[in-house]
Parts: sequence; C-alpha cells; structure tokens
Amino acid sequence: MDFDRYREEVAANRRKHGFDVVDEGMAGFVRIWRAHEEDPTVGSVSVFATLVDATGDVSAVVDATDGVSGVVAATDRFRESVADLSDATSSATPIGYVAFAVDSADDDLVSAATSYTVAERRTNVFPLVYDLESGTLHTHSVPRLKGRGIYRRQREDATRLFDV
Repeated sequence: MDFDRYREEVAANRRKHGFDVVDEGMAGFVRIWRAHEEDPTVGSVSVFATLVDATGDVSAVVDATDGVSGVVAATDRFRESVADLSDATSSATPIGYVAFAVDSADDDLVSAATSYTVAERRTNVFPLVYDLESGTLHTHSVPRLKGRGIYRRQREDATRLFDV
C-alpha cells in the first residue's frame, strides 16, 4: 500500500470514530485529530492522534547515526502539542498517538517507538509504526501488572484508527 492510500483510510477511520481535526501544521505535523471519550477503566480521556509520512527517506524521521533520535524527537514534539491542546482545567487524561508510516519497518525503528517512555507530566503519548509493505501496525505491549488499562486502551485506539 502507498502512503496516500493509507492516509485516506486512516482519515476515514478517524471520521468513523468521531475524531475532529483540531489543528493543521502544529509543530510540523500535517494534522492533529481529537476526540473526548469516557473509558470504563481509565476514566475521562482526551485522545489526540496524528500521522507522519516516514516513507522514502526514513532518515528524515530517524537519525541515521543512532536510529532512534528522530522518532523520539518527533514524539516529544507531539507530546508538547498534546499538552498545548489539552485543557489544563479538565480532569480528562490526555492520550496521544503519533503513527509513523514507513515503507518497511526495521527492528531499530520498531524498538525505538515501542520502548518510548509513554507517561510524562500526566500526558501519555504512544509512538506507533505502520509498515506499509507488510500492512503491520506495531504498538506497545500491555504490561503484566501496573498500568494495564492505558496500554490496553492504546491497543484498541491504535487498531480502530491506524490498522487498516
């Protein structure tokens, strides 16, 4: 699948699940989407999502020196965007997803995304990798003990938005 077709299918998913466009061009992201939901495990959440075209020259997203700093930097920028877009007076937990669509995902890229520290300053941001060649979405694993609810939520959100 090519990136343009994938982006169209993700856009259809976000509309189907009630995500609205909240900003265009913020912090280098083409579009950011948002939805407010009640989760029986996590409580009130504000969910933010964006899609990054990392096809072709992956070094634009992933630093060629260490293979991870580009993913981390982009995810950190998205975390800042989520914090800026979140209402500080709201009791909703902000959760963000930044999906990197790549031609073919290598192990270093998947590892960098799925080992990223998710929780920081009350904001949970999950980098995801979608391999366009194999049609595989790489998400964070669900821990066996603490924090299972937010990670389960991540799996469900990732599937409904980015797995096509």
